[in-house]
Amino acid sequence: MTLAERLAAALTGDSAPMVTGDDHDHPADAVLTPAAVLVAITDRAAPGVLLTQRTETLRRHAGQVAFPGGRLDPGEDAIIAALREAEEEIALPRAAVNVIGIADPYRTGTGYAITPVVGIVPPDLPLVASEAEVAAVFEVPLAFLLDPANQRAARAVYQGRERRYVEMMWNDRRIWGATAGMIVNLSRRLQWPA
Repeated sequence: MTLAERLAAALTGDSAPMVTGDDHDHPADAVLTPAAVLVAITDRAAPGVLLTQRTETLRRHAGQVAFPGGRLDPGEDAIIAALREAEEEIALPRAAVNVIGIADPYRTGTGYAITPVVGIVPPDLPLVASEAEVAAVFEVPLAFLLDPANQRAARAVYQGRERRYVEMMWNDRRIWGATAGMIVNLSRRLQWPA
């Protein structure tokens, strides 16, 4: 089974219990801001995932590791927004992405409903970080990210409340919060390696 076939099969099946961020912070009828991210998986023998390190000058989530992505513009769906954001943030050409499907939505404690768009991209594309938003673009092995042994539960106090989240350490980079939560959700769907 090819990488694309495996991902497509995983995205269409029933899901396992998902990590969903701080859902308890939002009433059931809360209006969340729609956003989308691109989970760009490189098409190589040992696939990787493209991630960004956000600049330290950003007003929100400065310095954090993230998927390329952001809010949906008027008239956009999640796929169009994820591809647009990836092109703006890391110069990933939209035409280079083979969109496989949509992963499980992720609600954040900061008021976003994020739709992860999963796509396969050729390896070693000449990506260029947008200086205003992205300090670095890097690739992490998919097998590392999806291995439950690398997904650690963590806690912190934020605004007077204890928050629980998942974190992973890749070299000197800390992957945590919504990005790690979406990775955990994908790993539960894929049950990688199987």
